[in-house]
Amino acid sequence: MTEAWPLKRLMTEVVGSGTKSAEDMSREQAAEAMRRIFDGTPHPTTLGAFWLANRWKHNTAIELAAFTDEMCSEVAYAAPDADPVDCGANYDGKGRTAILGVAAGVVAAGAGTPVVAHSGDRVPTQKQDAYKHVLDALGVATELTPRDSADMVDETGFGFYYQPAFNPAVDDLFDSRDRMGVRTFVNTVETLANPAGADVHLGSFYHLAFAKKVVETFRQSEFHDLDRVVMFQGMEGYDDIRPGYTKVADWSADGDFVDYEIETAEYGMDFAEADLEVDDVAADSARLTREVLAGERTDHWYDAVALNAALRIYARGDADSLADGLDAARAAVDDGSAAAVLADLRAF
Repeated sequence: MTEAWPLKRLMTEVVGSGTKSAEDMSREQAAEAMRRIFDGTPHPTTLGAFWLANRWKHNTAIELAAFTDEMCSEVAYAAPDADPVDCGANYDGKGRTAILGVAAGVVAAGAGTPVVAHSGDRVPTQKQDAYKHVLDALGVATELTPRDSADMVDETGFGFYYQPAFNPAVDDLFDSRDRMGVRTFVNTVETLANPAGADVHLGSFYHLAFAKKVVETFRQSEFHDLDRVVMFQGMEGYDDIRPGYTKVADWSADGDFVDYEIETAEYGMDFAEADLEVDDVAADSARLTREVLAGERTDHWYDAVALNAALRIYARGDADSLADGLDAARAAVDDGSAAAVLADLRAF
């Protein structure tokens, strides 16, 4: 008979004894924990303690894979005919610098690389601006069914998936997460849902060790079967590349994990992160997106969008190098292809 592992028992016997003495859960224990969380069975006190204990001890890739697989079993998937790049930025958003991923994704789509972004709405703990809010400010529909999101990808080249629609089990945890006041492992795994069933994931990290853990999480996942994961050091933990010397982590299913540094100045981003700060993240990001795509800017905003688009093009294998991806991105802006994608999105 299989042992039962309610969260209280896991706290007492496995994860709750402290940062140095806590043990790691088995895949089966972690999976059962996630099922119980989704079922709503743990007492709120026990749930909060469990989340906090896991934050202290740091989750293994096995644990994260189990959490992710249980979450994915609850996700409403809708795959477009196109095979897009999955962009999984932190759902709790940004508060200082512009969100470049919408413009970058649209430019990549204009260059022939389909892109998918996904987020929630004011997700804890930061509850700041995310993909949804930039798209809202641009007049693009965001509160779509997963099937409509997939159709958006096929019709325009860019698609947005809305967490409450495709991942209601995680959305139902909003109040509990909000009361925690700190991020939990849910903030990590929700970005790995991959609602379009893409073969390529693009993400960001603060430290290389986290990128390695995300790659190993995907490798250990029994649900996902990705061809490639590309991650880089993003601004505010988001999927907007940080100016300067930036670490990139790159894994392919038929190859090894490699990491390397790029100097963004060599690709046109010859400025500091402070130059990408804005007063109103959603509104200013939307305005800058419109201006760059309309060909009204040839300054550092154009350069930042182009390099971020190049990463998406390169990650999918539509360019052999970042430099080639950058050429394709600039061409998509300069010839109006990117602006046409935005027009199609607004009309969808």
